[in-house]
Amino acid sequence: MLLELAEGHGVLGIVAVRLEELNYDGVPPDAREKLQTRLRAQYLFTLSMTAELFRLLADFGRAGIETLLVKGPLISLLAYGDPAVRSYVDLDLIVRHRDILPATQHMIALGFDADVPERAIQAGKVPGEYLFKRPGTQRLVELHTERTFRYYPRPMRVEDLYARQRRVPLDGRDVPVLSLEDELLLNCIHGAKHFWERLIWVADVTALAARHPEMDWQKARQAARDVGAERMLRVGLQLGVSVFGVPPPPEMAAELTRDAATKRLCRQVVRWLPQAGFAPPALRERALFRVSMAGGGFVGAQYLLRLSLSPTEEDWVEGAEDRRSWLWDAVRRPLRLLRKYGPDG
Repeated sequence: MLLELAEGHGVLGIVAVRLEELNYDGVPPDAREKLQTRLRAQYLFTLSMTAELFRLLADFGRAGIETLLVKGPLISLLAYGDPAVRSYVDLDLIVRHRDILPATQHMIALGFDADVPERAIQAGKVPGEYLFKRPGTQRLVELHTERTFRYYPRPMRVEDLYARQRRVPLDGRDVPVLSLEDELLLNCIHGAKHFWERLIWVADVTALAARHPEMDWQKARQAARDVGAERMLRVGLQLGVSVFGVPPPPEMAAELTRDAATKRLCRQVVRWLPQAGFAPPALRERALFRVSMAGGGFVGAQYLLRLSLSPTEEDWVEGAEDRRSWLWDAVRRPLRLLRKYGPDG
């Protein structure tokens, strides 16, 4: 049961490492063997993805396509001190929207299959992400632009991210990444997008904040304020208190205490967590959560409306990917969400 829960919540690698530190004391032999096998497989997968990352960065660099690594091996390194401890299924890279067509063409030239066809990009259609898969492997790459980060309450200021970028060593090479504050905020918004339904997202934010005393909390607040994600940042930090009992950063403690909505949202998340995403909230709960997470009131309602009418590739009319049909796609989206989640989930 423990291993099933750990796998469902995405923390199996972290559990394995911690039990290894305890010499697997009290762990049955079959469970120990399963953990060690999974950990070995995770390390091998991480090595293959790291090699893929270096190939992509080199190719994009030669083409003048500026790229930033987010999440995945980066958050594993920053939060847990090892790029292979945290499991992940894909590489996430940010590129500017103006570069997405040449980036897609380069991915195809490198042997990847593109989930979003070039004709859709040329037609100006924007998916939830630009997904690529190397045939015959489990290697997935997602490219994100300032337009695909639709769960930011206000538009992502991508040039600010590039201006604040830094480089971190990963397996002996320096890779371009977000600032600590921007990476923390991105993970808070990502957790909010998915209703914080898996323990790994709470652990990531908690560990990232705890392991980096050099975090500039004034800059973190300003980054959140710029995109209207102040409450998303507060919820991410408060969940560390509610779930793991980790005290918040002293610089943020008073702010968390003042926001009653933050604590209410965290209590809601704690009720959802045991399901590990296998029993998603009903449509009404999802809608109210979105409104409150964006700040409530008119701003929150505006955020919900935008998300409800912003089509992704799931809403595109099949066979019409190369045609602009925003209005029809937007109408289809709330209908699809209603069918998927229903008024009662």
